[in-house]
Amino acid sequence: MTNDLPEWLLKAFSKPRMAAYLAAAGGDGMVAMRLYWWNVAASAALFGPLHCLEVTLRNALHDVLVREHGRPDWWASAPLNRNGLRLIDEARARGERDGRAPASADDIVAELSFGFWISLVSGARGYDRGFWVPTTRKAFPCYSGRRADLHDSLLSLVRFRNRIMHHEPVFHRHLAADHAKIYRVLGYLSPELAKEVQAMDRFPAVLADRGDVLRGVRPPQF
Repeated sequence: MTNDLPEWLLKAFSKPRMAAYLAAAGGDGMVAMRLYWWNVAASAALFGPLHCLEVTLRNALHDVLVREHGRPDWWASAPLNRNGLRLIDEARARGERDGRAPASADDIVAELSFGFWISLVSGARGYDRGFWVPTTRKAFPCYSGRRADLHDSLLSLVRFRNRIMHHEPVFHRHLAADHAKIYRVLGYLSPELAKEVQAMDRFPAVLADRGDVLRGVRPPQF
């Protein structure tokens, strides 16, 4: 089956999508198919830790901003830039789309993206003094490093998360390092949660099985 993939697979997933897997498999169609299934399995196993990181980050930042501004719609008085205000308006519109009018603060919070929350730790003009110094640093009680380093870690994780959520290849990445970074940042927010999530995490087993899956010794499962 070298240099060949089943027609049903190519029809389902497309030749351009499968090209990266075929190249990584050295042209062996069977290995490429197994690698594709393993990539799905790895992405599925990483979803749980990423879910916990994103929701915890959102809630931690929201909570400290509510306390700082004394209102659930803290964005009404916080020093958001034009882009931040635009994202709030878009989230409000999505929150009202299903008939809720007006959208509540909780509706808006739920609609804001991972990238929006990470921007509150960024070095955008005025954000260091307007957000990080007085408020958002408090969301990371177990972090004592530089804001810029934390933001770099968060930015790399949102890009990693987006690849997974958009069903892109991640097999070529140093996934053990990505996985460790998720827990490192989650630990800055809540060491207790990080420990609890790790106890349920099946990604290490999926990563360890990669070689057996590609050799056909173990069937891929997700």
